[in-house]
Amino acid sequence: MTEDQVNDKIYFQAEVQQLLNLVIHSLYSEREVFLRELISNASDACGRHNFESLTDSNLREQEQDYSIEVEVSKRHKTIKIRDNGVGMTNDEVVENIGTIARSGTKKFMEALSGDQTDDSNLIGQFGVGFYSAFMIAENVEIHTRKAGQPKENGVYWKSDGVSGYSIEAESIEHHGTEVILTLRKDAKEFLDVDKIRGIIKKYSDHVSLPIRLRKAPTAKKEEEWELANSGSALWTRARKDISDEEYDNFYKTLSYDSETPLLRLHNRVEGRLEYSALLFIPAHAPYDLWDVDRRRGVKLYVRRVYIMDDTENLLPAYLRFVRGIIDSDDLPLNVSREFLQKNKQIERIQSGVVKRLLNELKRLAGKDSEKYQQFWEQFGKVFKEGVTEDADNRKRIAELLRFSTTQTEGSDQTASLQEYVDRMKENQDAIYYITADSHASAEGSPHLEIFRKHDIEVLLLGDPIDEWVVMHLTEFAEKPLKSIAKGDLSLDWLDEEKESEEETTSPKVESLVEKLKSALGERASDVRTTTRLTDSPACLVANEFAPSRNLTRILKATGQNAFDMSPILEINPEHPLIKNLVEKENDLDDWAHVLFDQAALSEGAMLEKPSDYVRRVNALLTDSIGDESSIIITP
Repeated sequence: MTEDQVNDKIYFQAEVQQLLNLVIHSLYSEREVFLRELISNASDACGRHNFESLTDSNLREQEQDYSIEVEVSKRHKTIKIRDNGVGMTNDEVVENIGTIARSGTKKFMEALSGDQTDDSNLIGQFGVGFYSAFMIAENVEIHTRKAGQPKENGVYWKSDGVSGYSIEAESIEHHGTEVILTLRKDAKEFLDVDKIRGIIKKYSDHVSLPIRLRKAPTAKKEEEWELANSGSALWTRARKDISDEEYDNFYKTLSYDSETPLLRLHNRVEGRLEYSALLFIPAHAPYDLWDVDRRRGVKLYVRRVYIMDDTENLLPAYLRFVRGIIDSDDLPLNVSREFLQKNKQIERIQSGVVKRLLNELKRLAGKDSEKYQQFWEQFGKVFKEGVTEDADNRKRIAELLRFSTTQTEGSDQTASLQEYVDRMKENQDAIYYITADSHASAEGSPHLEIFRKHDIEVLLLGDPIDEWVVMHLTEFAEKPLKSIAKGDLSLDWLDEEKESEEETTSPKVESLVEKLKSALGERASDVRTTTRLTDSPACLVANEFAPSRNLTRILKATGQNAFDMSPILEINPEHPLIKNLVEKENDLDDWAHVLFDQAALSEGAMLEKPSDYVRRVNALLTDSIGDESSIIITP
């Protein structure tokens, strides 16, 4: 691309104007980030001067403490940002600030417009951060002098961000850079010192240099400078140098939580990818834990500069209760949400942080089971989502799951899968479970009867998410997970059961099965005898490859389409009721439907037509006592 120079002004060509318009109006979601970008540039300039002056003593003109100054003038409608960093020569101004008007503009514009999403790493180059100032400024001036250069070698640069820029020499007393923004009419809000103070606190509070702020002095009053940032990034310090009280205070400030956190994780990763993570798990679940639109609790920083807090790309949804910060040295400051979604470095950061969190939870579970149980009670239902979302860490997550079982007390979920496996019977070949709409329904299911008889442990899964957990977690420790309410049940690994399963069904029972099957029609896909019941006359079983009965109810309740296959009715030929029905030769229609409905009620289902059930029970009771009067029964 070429430039037209007239009267010492360099004019932008059309495509440069299009690019600037895109940067100013489309790249950033919040105009206030202009100050973040300019403060970051100033901080980098001070850092460069400190580093380069170690090997070039000419750059250190006097002893100094580095700082950044921000001055606001309502009278002149300006904001000034000054630093005493390395400064720039004329050539460096053209190179660093004027780059946006040089070659590569078309490629960069295509990247920003989304035409070349693989080139998203261009964000942060071509002086884009500096040009964010034009979101709020109608004119931008730069006064700068390179450290070690004569005073008369200063540079004055000015642009309206539309037509072009001018550049000339000027005499500047001190090295460093001053940026002066003359604000647009629609940006008057940024002339409020309180507003600027809040922006500095939000984005640049942890910049290591002091950031001083004041109103511009007037003829009547000399305003005092105030320190606008804390200047301390806790996560950059060594863990041994940080007290528990400092950690807890940082967490409370970050999360607005009055309690101390349950667990913290602080680590620094160095090498090919460098980042720091300081993460906390709260002691109690936040009120909005189940709000799908809530913002996540982990903030993203780049080189101690705040970028965003809606960082679902840094931690998966099942860890949405985690609070803290992640600070990367390898991401550009001009990071966007689209950039996060496609960035390989973000994927590696997420992978590393998640593994560290899971390892820390595993360590806690082994070291302090009581404290881990507190974590599980608060976040277990959310954490279970990880089994369905995070295939790479499914095994790690499975080790951390806790369940209620037929051998634990009450509804508390305290048993791990490893503990279940350790308690398995000799020759037991599967991990047995049952899903239901609540712990009480699971605990009262007739499907458990044969397992209680032989003291075989069963997982009682009463959380809605459990249905999806068992879909994705099909085995643990090389033992398959098997539903006791689906398909055929075989306990032939128990010698005593092997004999009973081999017993043949009598012709009368076979006849009853056919009668019940005929009476139920499409309500039942099949009717058969079972050995899984000891105290109940009947139960309903889902087909081996069909959704469980509980999952079908969940999907229907949420208005989703469910693959609703009719269940199998299994009857217990040893139950007195079934034995009596075997001897009946009259119509068994009412008995068939009552058995079916009672089996459905026993697993917590709601009957579609409860009035039909009441009518049938009334008729059977009336018939049983030989009375024509109606007996009213309510379900």
